[in-house]
Amino acid sequence: MENQVKALDPVFAEMNAATDRLLWEEIGELTRREKVLLCLTADVCQQTLGLPFHQHVTMAADCGLSADDLRELLRFVAYDSGYPAALAALARLTDLEREHALPTPTGQGHEVNADGAGSPLPEAMRQAVAALDAPFGAYMDLQSRMRAGMRLLSVRERAFITMTVDVLFQTLQESFRAHLTRAFGAGATPEEARAVVRFSAQFGMTKAWRAMHVLDALLTELDAVQA
Repeated sequence: MENQVKALDPVFAEMNAATDRLLWEEIGELTRREKVLLCLTADVCQQTLGLPFHQHVTMAADCGLSADDLRELLRFVAYDSGYPAALAALARLTDLEREHALPTPTGQGHEVNADGAGSPLPEAMRQAVAALDAPFGAYMDLQSRMRAGMRLLSVRERAFITMTVDVLFQTLQESFRAHLTRAFGAGATPEEARAVVRFSAQFGMTKAWRAMHVLDALLTELDAVQA
């Protein structure tokens, strides 16, 4: 992949390599698997499904993420990226697996429970959303319920994925707070939360900068509550 970038522009390749060294070698709070998942999340949200997506899919296989894991990621992130964006990534992933003889899915999935009732979301959040617009609240219930049975990605990984989506889309109010709370509930530390935002700078420096301000304020608020 590095040679492909050099062929496009050697100066860009040098800048890209220096950025990768900083993010992949010096951010030690996140695992390599987590970093690859966050890169793939950004590819879906930003629809960078060419060379970057190919590179990240290859890295995913190298760090032990299965084809089933990648499909769970796309099913999960469709909630926030939008179904069309996730579907485009799914089609591209399938093409890459075929073209490059990558591992293919076994069909492992989860119970969707689309016809069920309720939601795993906190009741206060459900009520607040329903008060804004009841049909929208029903849509959110459906989306969260359909994902409740996912087990291939950990709660911590899913929380970091949704935090990255928040940075990319600058949804830094209710959802960012909820996803940060989920990360802490899964055992993440404040420094690991900072690392998620820091890692996202490669997908948009100014977006990460704004998110770091919001995160800092939230951490200060949480410290005050716990004091």
